[in-house]
Amino acid sequence: MAQAEPGSNRAFSTFDEFYPYYLTEHAHPLCRALHFTGTGLTFVVLAAGILINPLWLIAMPVIGYFFAWIGHFFIEKNKPATFTYPLWSLRGDYKMFFSWLFGRLPAQLEAAGVERR
Repeated sequence: MAQAEPGSNRAFSTFDEFYPYYLTEHAHPLCRALHFTGTGLTFVVLAAGILINPLWLIAMPVIGYFFAWIGHFFIEKNKPATFTYPLWSLRGDYKMFFSWLFGRLPAQLEAAGVERR
């Protein structure tokens, strides 16, 4: 599996190649915690959009990206992968969220070469 160094402009041909790179861009635990918060809140907003008012759905990307971008700009100090790989980044965010939720994230971080902090 090809991997890119953090901050590289390497083109990926598959999501499986991209995901380890995505994890390296989220090496700091606080950055990941902000992502988990934003991603978790997207489910709350989705429920509000379904149960209360569809206009809530407009808030889904805003709330998700708000927390994620704080983590990137102020914690990781890197450019969010969303700018280069928008769909794979979105998929990576939810994969990272559910991997964390089900206890698979530590092994994935280790496989990607992300050092524990």
